[in-house]
Amino acid sequence: MTNDLTIVQTEAVELLKELIATPSYSREEDQTAGILCRFIGSKGIEHTRVGNNVFAQNKHFDERKPSLLLNSHHDTVKPNPKYTKDPFSPLLEEGKLFGLGSNDAGGCLVSLLAVFLYYYERTDLKYNIVFAATAEEEISGKGGIEYTLPYLPKIDCAIVGEPTQMQMAVAERGLLVIDCISHGKAGHAARNEGENAVYKAIKDIEWFSNYQFPKNSELLGANKMSVTVIETENKAHNVVPAVCKFVVDVRVNELYSFDEVLALIKENVHSEVFPRSTRLRSTSIPLDHPLVKAGLQLGRTYYGSPTTSDKALMPFVALKMGPGDSARSHTADEYIFLEEINGGIALYTQLLNQVL
Repeated sequence: MTNDLTIVQTEAVELLKELIATPSYSREEDQTAGILCRFIGSKGIEHTRVGNNVFAQNKHFDERKPSLLLNSHHDTVKPNPKYTKDPFSPLLEEGKLFGLGSNDAGGCLVSLLAVFLYYYERTDLKYNIVFAATAEEEISGKGGIEYTLPYLPKIDCAIVGEPTQMQMAVAERGLLVIDCISHGKAGHAARNEGENAVYKAIKDIEWFSNYQFPKNSELLGANKMSVTVIETENKAHNVVPAVCKFVVDVRVNELYSFDEVLALIKENVHSEVFPRSTRLRSTSIPLDHPLVKAGLQLGRTYYGSPTTSDKALMPFVALKMGPGDSARSHTADEYIFLEEINGGIALYTQLLNQVL
């Protein structure tokens, strides 16, 4: 294994080109998982594939040491319809590498893999290093990092590769989707019969619209609740609806657990409340964590991220950080600068040199 960063940077870019040229929509990542297995295997490194997820650990893994996970995803969304270039043709122009998944999150993935290779044979590390390329991140699927975690050794902390311009996303909003049902009593509209479930729902909707959570995060701001769907089962205009259903999109900062938010909602509304999922929780990593302190010493800034990543599914602290720009994600003619990849590998290494 080489300790020459120039070589691992070159290999990272060539691997990214191969990944771009291979469609890997969420739940359809079989071929890119195979590419990653072949690449890692070509280095003589033992690795494991579970589903469409691939992981490996450093050569001198020691169970007595804490373990650091380097994770990013190799699935992509489908191409934006406004693409003018072939999304599966890795085109290099003026220092930019174009192609679907180049920025989100191929550049992060190959950069973290390059860093893993750089440290793979070291015998003097304070942490074990585990690399995992996972699937289904774009759809928050259960076949990705969540499926992989039970197969990994005990993990103490992680770096999650997402395009952050190599700044540190230390907190991330959680997503809680709630189905609410308001009950009334059916009746004929002309005879002023029944109890209108819509009117009852409106009172609860007004509460969702107006309520202000008392704890306001310096990193992520206030919790936000938005009613996004409302419907009744009525087809006739002259029937007072007995049932009204509505959906609430709740974005939760790191100061609240989902249980706290749900308990507060149930105390204040009359509708029945059913959370669809509590998987995508809000997360944060302490500012005095060694990874964050190392980043600060390198002049990195920290912020709270409004977007959700696989960080939300990890039961340990994680720092979201990677080359590329989140603003380019899912856009037509997606690209990443080669210098962002090279700089990302170098900066990851400088950061980990302080920790490992």
